[in-house]
Amino acid sequence: MEPIVGIDLGTTNSEIAYIFDDNMRVLTDQDAGIVPSCVGLDDEGKIIVGAPARNQAVLAPDRTVSSIKRLMGTDQSIQMGDQRFSPQEISAFILKYLKSRAEKVLGQPVAKAVITVPAYFTDDQRQATREAGQIAGLEVVRIINEPTAAALAYESQMPDAQKILIYDLGGGTFDVSIVQIEDGVVEVLASTGDNHLGGDDFDQKITERMVQQIKDTHQIDVSQDAAVMARLRRAAETAKIELSDQPFAAIEVDHVGSKMTGPAHLSLEFSRNQFEEMIEQELSRTMLSVTRALEDAELQPADIDKIILVGGSTRIPRIAERLEEKIGHAPHGEIDPDLCVAIGAGIQAAREMGVQSAGMLVDITPYTFGTSAIGELQGQMQPNLFVPLIKRNTKLPCKKSEVFYTMVANQQAVKVDVYQGEAPIAPDNVLLGDYHFDLTPAPANSEIVLHFDLDLNGILKIKAVERASGNEINAVIENAISRFSESQLAITRDRIDDLWADSDNDDGPVDLAADASLPDEFSGIIDQARQKLDSAEEEDRDEMINLIEDLQTAVQDKNMDEANTIKQQLEDILFYLD
Repeated sequence: MEPIVGIDLGTTNSEIAYIFDDNMRVLTDQDAGIVPSCVGLDDEGKIIVGAPARNQAVLAPDRTVSSIKRLMGTDQSIQMGDQRFSPQEISAFILKYLKSRAEKVLGQPVAKAVITVPAYFTDDQRQATREAGQIAGLEVVRIINEPTAAALAYESQMPDAQKILIYDLGGGTFDVSIVQIEDGVVEVLASTGDNHLGGDDFDQKITERMVQQIKDTHQIDVSQDAAVMARLRRAAETAKIELSDQPFAAIEVDHVGSKMTGPAHLSLEFSRNQFEEMIEQELSRTMLSVTRALEDAELQPADIDKIILVGGSTRIPRIAERLEEKIGHAPHGEIDPDLCVAIGAGIQAAREMGVQSAGMLVDITPYTFGTSAIGELQGQMQPNLFVPLIKRNTKLPCKKSEVFYTMVANQQAVKVDVYQGEAPIAPDNVLLGDYHFDLTPAPANSEIVLHFDLDLNGILKIKAVERASGNEINAVIENAISRFSESQLAITRDRIDDLWADSDNDDGPVDLAADASLPDEFSGIIDQARQKLDSAEEEDRDEMINLIEDLQTAVQDKNMDEANTIKQQLEDILFYLD
């Protein structure tokens, strides 16, 4: 049977799916099927795609292109190195890469594909996507909307007719669709959205905040420095992701500029509350789209049976909160929001081949886990308000954190109660454990960060940390989801393992050849660092890339004191790695 693959051509990442033995599989990064939607030219002018191109962006932003999806359907020409490309050509490089790797996995040629697009894409944008496929050597047998693909991925769980609201917020585009599923037919009742709204915009807001911080602290404007801006954008994305699970993110970017006293560095702590306030206007725009979709479908919020989250940006906790406030029940995310569109595309591709298939599910927690605190409920203060940290239907494994505050000055202790359940009053739920936490003397409203870590085996790990002192307690609750049978755990664990492999992104080494124009003492250390990049941890690798770039700049500027300082820092990292 001639294979037909399903492709999610995304703004941030792209995936390819295929059916194996009646099971839908998103080809893993080990197979190089999931790749960052990034294209570049290496030092030799050769095309690189995916992680190598993304890694290169901090050193060669002029030779790297990302977020090309936002330009699909336009006549804009993209400069990459000394060459120019159309959006279709850049997208075709991504599709060719996916195609070639799928061929290696399947052991046969791949010439046909189903490709997904945002529901709000225009005809021009859809045609540009089809053209990109043709350039890549693919016959695009069908283009389907991303919300439709997501609904296909969830279809096997819906034996009864249901109306579903699909909220799709990716890296560069947003759309909301209302879909009805009945008797195997997926019908889109309404779609709306914004082709220029997504996680990239949130990254940009954090980046602008960092640029302003550098200007205020060091009186340096880095907004026109492409290399520094690329590093800041990478740090912004990392902070955004961290804030989905943590209340605070520490942003550290070294060598953002030079001063008379030496190199300038950025150090900034960013809170989830600050981030949510920063993007509240954009989230409100998405809620207006939800309202518009309901009106177009002539439905009320109460008519919606299920909310599905699609796209990596939907991991931002405030989005689920806003949707629950508006519709009246919590969204679902049993299938990885980064993968469900690709799974749906694969299901449609299988159907084009004459094969029926079901979506692949991951294990979830059937219960909500949280703690108790004093708070307001229905306009009244409640001394035992249940505060969820890990919500029901959350994909496992998962880690969530939240910040709480002491009530009075020099408070001596606090009791950390851990509950399982859905009731708004904590004691109405199941008490899993209570822990005494002695505090150090501090003012009222001092911060205590509570961490919940729920693993695949139903083990819930608790940690409470005093922010000011670093004092902490730790606890472990065994079998927090013991109602799962062993056979169910085994099946869903396998699925989790597959998706974990899908998400295990090996960036690989960045090709940083020693610069022959530099003195031997500097080109030699750069060459040593290049050889260590492949085995270094991501944090060390990013720091090494930054130092290599700063060392090259310092030598070119003939600032030898700074160059020697940076060289010593690079040597220290290499010594540590050895």
